[in-house]
Amino acid sequence: MIPIIVALPKAADAKGIRAILMKHDFTVVAACTTGAQVLSQIDDWNDGIVICGYKLADMIYSELHECLPDSVDMMVMASRNVMSECIGDDIVCLAMPLKVHDLVDVTAMMCQSVMRRRKKARQKPKVRDEKEIVLIKEAKELLMARNNMTEEEAHRYIQKCSMDSGTNMAETAQMVLTMMN
Repeated sequence: MIPIIVALPKAADAKGIRAILMKHDFTVVAACTTGAQVLSQIDDWNDGIVICGYKLADMIYSELHECLPDSVDMMVMASRNVMSECIGDDIVCLAMPLKVHDLVDVTAMMCQSVMRRRKKARQKPKVRDEKEIVLIKEAKELLMARNNMTEEEAHRYIQKCSMDSGTNMAETAQMVLTMMN
């Protein structure tokens, strides 16, 4: 599920776009009329998409874009003469008057982009802090001393127990230390 926030100056327009998107199975979490409302909604999500007009009641799209986290994508719906200002930023522009299939297609493309980012982030190796590294090292040393394992065997043992129990390696190392001491 990719959370989408629609922000347009007129509440009826925002609700209309929300209805169109929801009809096409997108998850629209809010229909807002101000940038402040968008920012309060986005705090609940790690990523997502904001679909907004050029100008909201309290700010224009570029001010809102500066306040959004990098993990949130933005689509601006604007007239063709205003769209030239948006080009160059990492903002997707959609020309008004709006065609429903264009809105749906561009939103789907943006959702795919967010999904690719999520997948890429999951594939990155986890960075352990110093405390976790020390914990894992101590558990490996204990396994090596008590069970005559090599470091690689001890590491694999902790790794396998971690996968089997559904815990991370640091938690598993803590369990090994607790059980063996």
